[in-house]
Amino acid sequence: MKLNKFIFTAFAAGFIAIGLTGNGIAETKGHTHNHSTGAKMVHDHSKLLSLEAGENAPTIAIDLAKDAVGGWNLHITTTHFRFTPEAVNKAHHAGEGHAHIYVNGKKLARIYGPWFHIGALPKGNVAVSVTLNANNHQALAVGDKALVAVKNIVVE
Repeated sequence: MKLNKFIFTAFAAGFIAIGLTGNGIAETKGHTHNHSTGAKMVHDHSKLLSLEAGENAPTIAIDLAKDAVGGWNLHITTTHFRFTPEAVNKAHHAGEGHAHIYVNGKKLARIYGPWFHIGALPKGNVAVSVTLNANNHQALAVGDKALVAVKNIVVE
């Protein structure tokens, strides 16, 4: 999926990230990203990074609400996990990373905080899912269960 001229605003933990443009971002397993620095990076989102189960294991839940002006407001709630945009593309550290948002199985964006505005969604049954990912982009899991939250909605 290519995202062209996609601009978002994400409010998170005391900072504002504005203006992510997806100029030719291709989303496939083991893909190449064209990051804003111009550097190309390869990372595989298909491998799960398994964390130990227990009282300190991360959790994720999401809420999705229709925005009165347009689109949808996504709120991500986590425990034992901290969004760390400053550490993206670095080594994994337990309890930190970022999230990936998917609509009907197609990646929409990478996110560095608990709130995200999603524009218009396709009509009909829509699945919005969010995964927690390590700094090195591996999808996180507790044991063999991926850390993912899904909301199924009907868009009219």
